[in-house]
Amino acid sequence: MTSSKDEVRAVELAQQALNLVASGQAEAGSRALRQAVSLAPDNPQVEAAFLEIQADDAVHPLLKYCQKYTQDGDDKAGREVLQFVERTNAQIPVYVVERCMELVIGKHNIHGNELQDLILASLVQHNPAAKRFLARRLRESVTVVFDKVYDIGDRSASSLAAVALDPAAWWTEASREVCERDVFQLFVAKLMESGHDHDGRALKSISRLLAASGDKLQELIDQEGFETLLVCLDNRLPTEVQGQATLATAKYLEVSQEKGQNGLSNFITSHVQRRTNEDLILAFSAAAAVFPIVPSVASALFLTEGFVQTLVPMMEKKAKSSKLEQAALDMLSAACIDSACRDAVGKYCSGWLEQVIQNGTDQRPAMAAVILAKVRGAGDIKDQKVQDDLNGAYDLVPKFKDMMAGNEEKGKQSSVEGLAYASMQPMVKEQLAKDKAFLKRLIQTLEESAASSMTTFGGLTLINNLTRYQPTLSEEQKRMSQLKAYANASKESQQPDPLDDDAHVTSRCKSLLDAGIVSLLVNISKKLSPTSLALLTKTFLSLSKTSSHRGTMAQQGGVRMLLQTHTSITGTTPTDLEAQHTGAHALARILISVDPTLIFSSSSSPPLTSAIRPLVSLLTTSPSQSTDTSRDLLPTFESLLALTNLASTPSPDAADTIIRLAFPTIEDLLLSNTILLQRAVCELVCNLMTSPSGIEKFADGSPAAGRRLHILLALADVEDVATRRAAGGALAMATESEGAVKGVLERERGVQILLGLCGDEDAGCVHRGVVCVSNLVCAEGENGREAREKAKAGGGVDVLKGVLVGSEDAGVLEVGVEALKVLANQDVAGA
Repeated sequence: MTSSKDEVRAVELAQQALNLVASGQAEAGSRALRQAVSLAPDNPQVEAAFLEIQADDAVHPLLKYCQKYTQDGDDKAGREVLQFVERTNAQIPVYVVERCMELVIGKHNIHGNELQDLILASLVQHNPAAKRFLARRLRESVTVVFDKVYDIGDRSASSLAAVALDPAAWWTEASREVCERDVFQLFVAKLMESGHDHDGRALKSISRLLAASGDKLQELIDQEGFETLLVCLDNRLPTEVQGQATLATAKYLEVSQEKGQNGLSNFITSHVQRRTNEDLILAFSAAAAVFPIVPSVASALFLTEGFVQTLVPMMEKKAKSSKLEQAALDMLSAACIDSACRDAVGKYCSGWLEQVIQNGTDQRPAMAAVILAKVRGAGDIKDQKVQDDLNGAYDLVPKFKDMMAGNEEKGKQSSVEGLAYASMQPMVKEQLAKDKAFLKRLIQTLEESAASSMTTFGGLTLINNLTRYQPTLSEEQKRMSQLKAYANASKESQQPDPLDDDAHVTSRCKSLLDAGIVSLLVNISKKLSPTSLALLTKTFLSLSKTSSHRGTMAQQGGVRMLLQTHTSITGTTPTDLEAQHTGAHALARILISVDPTLIFSSSSSPPLTSAIRPLVSLLTTSPSQSTDTSRDLLPTFESLLALTNLASTPSPDAADTIIRLAFPTIEDLLLSNTILLQRAVCELVCNLMTSPSGIEKFADGSPAAGRRLHILLALADVEDVATRRAAGGALAMATESEGAVKGVLERERGVQILLGLCGDEDAGCVHRGVVCVSNLVCAEGENGREAREKAKAGGGVDVLKGVLVGSEDAGVLEVGVEALKVLANQDVAGA
């Protein structure tokens, strides 16, 4: 029988168990309940607690957390919901997901809630059942559900677009398309609500929906809706809002074609005609944003008779409006993308821009200086006016340097952008490259900037300008250039600036290398856009042109970075393909001049074979070259040299991988008409003979092997000494195989060519020839007998005697004596 004291204690423990379970401490609650049951198993309150906890245990933990968050306002439980959804790999029952969606969407918050927004978006992102639930609710009552979800927050609003675009969330494609149109219209309506969308919430989803289904949705945007979109380009709005508005505008103009272009023209024209500060800011902001998108339309508006001519007088009358002045500067900067607009800016606005530089405040002087740099730094030197403009660009450099030394991010961005344009001129390149303090500040600025920022892009453009070599012209290209010069009656003006010759560019590359530019580029390379990666690979190609730079580049992580870049580029756009090709070329140059075993030695290094595929890609035509143009063979040549260096390593893996990936191409290149290319590929083949699979290509007795052996024999008889030497080396290793010996004997002049190597003027060729002849005459069986007969008939005894008399090389003498003894014994045996 239970004592009253035990009863009281059991009731206390039962209540404690309920409280612990309610607070999320299920294990402690279970312990307390077990103690209560042991003290008073028949107590009604203990039994009730047991049943309540048992029922609670039956509730799915995710639903339990969700109920506590939505019904009790427990943010800790809300964070548990978020963690559970994001980390669990278990399949959450559909009824649990749907109930959680109901609770989260139904949780009332006047202005939304960050945690609620995260939970809803996470449920939709990680659970198909959540998408199907939201799709069903949208189908039942699209406006009501849209408003509830939209008001929760940015991520939840984006979930509406995600569901509308996901076919898997819908029963039929027709129902999805209906919802897609409805949701899109509701987003546009939200955008048009006055003052509502300065957080960019609707713009994000409008951009996404237009990108996915622009052809079908563009008709839902009328002129009023489009003008609302253009108003969001206002330069006074947050950068994120402007960015989303630009994306949406770009997609709409792409799919709407003439309708959108006419709407744009009407918007800008009507606002300019009103001449109020507000209207002009909206017009100038829209023009600045769309110049890169539809340059032909924007430039036509910009060059409308009287617009540029009256712009400066109008700005001088409204000088007190800093926002208007900033909008005008943004527009002028964007207009410089077009040469005719750039000329107009230089002609009518230069004086005003100089005044802004002298008298302006905040970021306007920096922007004005950038515009002048674009105007003055983009032309060819054809007359005195352009020369004066170039001098003006040079004069702006100190201003940009001072701006870069400041603390304001916008000022640094403008300074880097301005220097990127100014550095198109050789004298500016020289000034910047010789300024060690400036290079240090530039590297520091880029280290502190986000990889996707305009500062980083401008900095990479500047670095590329400083390191870029003039293109090497073929003879045909030189003749075409001369003809153009004669046609323009300006032959003298077409001559390249001496400050851009190879010696000056190499000096600038050395300055950047000493400043630590490679380490910077390695550190920022992982998060760059495709366009920025293209600039980076071009810079590496320039830096690696001089062989003395390559060791430093390898030591600072250049090889690893180039391999990672080549792998990370998965796109197929011309920019992507060209960046891959350029990066592979830079990799080839570095691997020509460094010891591969040092670069790929540590356990943290990529395997040596990882460099082979990028190098092999250079053996074919560059992505920028079509079959009907003269091919640049330098990347192919330098790739062959790099592959030869890799194949020389002790491990057979490199040679085997090269053979597996590239041997058909290598075989074709052996027949090249270019002497240097033929020599390089022959040297590669020689190094590949260190692998059994390399020998097999020439000695397996197949017709293909016989054909390859015939080519090698022919190359051992060409005029180029280095090619003969390489071919002789390959044959020396190949003829250690019985199959290759037989192949040589089957060639009409095979033995004669090898004897010819023994009599070569080059000592290296002689050594290789003697080894080949020794391999033949010392062979066993019928092949050896036939080889000795052919060697004797070809004067082999006299040839070898001549080698022994004229050579002091111990290796040659040893092999030659052995071969001569065999032939002499053949004579005795024959006698």
